[in-house]
Amino acid sequence: MPRSIVTRCVPVILAVFVLSSCAAMQQTYEENPKAVLGSLIGAGAGAGIAAAAGGGAGWMLGGAALGGLLGGVIGNQLDKRDKEMATQAANRAFENNKTGQTSVWNNPDTGNSGTITPTKTYQLKTGQYCRQYQQTITIAGQQHQAYGTACRQPDGTWKIQS
Repeated sequence: MPRSIVTRCVPVILAVFVLSSCAAMQQTYEENPKAVLGSLIGAGAGAGIAAAAGGGAGWMLGGAALGGLLGGVIGNQLDKRDKEMATQAANRAFENNKTGQTSVWNNPDTGNSGTITPTKTYQLKTGQYCRQYQQTITIAGQQHQAYGTACRQPDGTWKIQS
């Protein structure tokens, strides 16, 4: 019984700690879009991984918090041109690539690079198309992977959901 309580509380305590430290940074999208977007994508991926592993709400919250923190750190290391190139590659992949076909970007000025590969395409009951994807970003020789979902908006653009 005590182990069960600890198992449920650890992710919640960890999430509170991480989220409180993130709140102290007080960053907005306009001030640092790459860190904010990295945090959002990382949080979605962390929660998704915890859910896929069969974790309960506490583990999903903990996974979201840790993924958000890691995504923010990674996003903070990408410059504006890196982000533009990654976004362009993602839009090409979502719009044009077959499932399993990879789009690549490479910034020769920073040495950072990445790939994005749609892994599943489906249509919601509302008629909206969505694509699950896998993304790899290489910063200073270290690879970081993320997974998520993007859906086509009514204006034809793609919006990352998680």
